[in-house]
Amino acid sequence: MLTHVTSRWGVLILLALERGPMRWGELRREIEGVSEKMLASTLKTLEADGIVHRAAQPTIPPRVDYSLTERGTDLAARLVPLMDWILDNADEIVAGR
Repeated sequence: MLTHVTSRWGVLILLALERGPMRWGELRREIEGVSEKMLASTLKTLEADGIVHRAAQPTIPPRVDYSLTERGTDLAARLVPLMDWILDNADEIVAGR
């Protein structure tokens, strides 16, 4: 599970969904650089881990909404401060190389 959550796309999906439910297309636009295949794969993995909830609506065209589960919300609450720290310190870390 650690690998799934800390992967590049896993982190970005969690941060995007932390702001509220999103449709697949919204996630794709929000997460720059992710391919359709990688987004679908990562969402499926996070859903299997109980972090993301997938709600398919029986409409035409089909509508699928993604949101964080209770476990996912708890995880995102812990992840956001870490990401804030990384953003605050990234320039110094890179400059120190």
